[in-house]
Amino acid sequence: MKNYKYLFLLLFPYLITTSCITTKDVRYMQPNESLVINEEGLIPYNIPIYRITKNDILNLNIVTTPKGDAAQFYSALNASNAGASPAISGGAGGGGNIGFYFGGLKVDSKGDINIFGIGYIKAEGKTIEELSGEIQEKVNENFQEGKSEVRLNINGITFYVLGDIETTGITGEKVVHKNTLTITEAISISGGLNRTIDRKNIVIHRKLPEGIKVARIDLTREDVMNSPYYYVQNGDEIYLNTRAKSLNGLGKDPIQTLTTGVSVITTALSIYLLLKNL
Repeated sequence: MKNYKYLFLLLFPYLITTSCITTKDVRYMQPNESLVINEEGLIPYNIPIYRITKNDILNLNIVTTPKGDAAQFYSALNASNAGASPAISGGAGGGGNIGFYFGGLKVDSKGDINIFGIGYIKAEGKTIEELSGEIQEKVNENFQEGKSEVRLNINGITFYVLGDIETTGITGEKVVHKNTLTITEAISISGGLNRTIDRKNIVIHRKLPEGIKVARIDLTREDVMNSPYYYVQNGDEIYLNTRAKSLNGLGKDPIQTLTTGVSVITTALSIYLLLKNL
């Protein structure tokens, strides 16, 4: 029996040290030498420009002077709003908004949008600014220059978070009405990450005109701020992986690790003694 006590004393520290989650596993953006800063000691912005993809839904408003009845040129659907400023209304981005889905400008399978009164315009692969400029040129054919303004947008930034069973408060579709959004802001909005999430292995699926790009980022390193995936784009899917230690029932916190370790060893010794006395 003494031998097993010694064995217990030897295995117990090993179990604790290998199973516990350390502060390096959970702290965000820890200093490292790979962080790129400019001459002024600032971290340069590396914000990717969003480019329109197939199946996007866009929000288009054409604002005119009070006497400018844009509805007669561009939208039979909004003819009843002839005196109002927005002549064409729609929505973008959010898959859960019925109004946006039925009223927005949809980018079809060919990458085009169809604006009533203007016709088809290629949208796929263009930035919002580029497409707005093209639509503005078409609108200027019916209005004096400076008498109308095209306002084209997506419905903020829509992103999706998918994690393990303990992240039910985090997972789901999120819509943020901002021009830029960082991954840390997105996580903060979602309620933060618990200790079971592997911060070193955050997977992002980003939809591009050419296809879906899969990237992995490490939130424990501060040079993540240099990555273009540090900034969330419309349609991003963020996957939160669970640590293997947590799946094994260990590592969530020291007390749980201690309790689990003692239980396992005690059970093993009890089984041994039971079999020995048979």
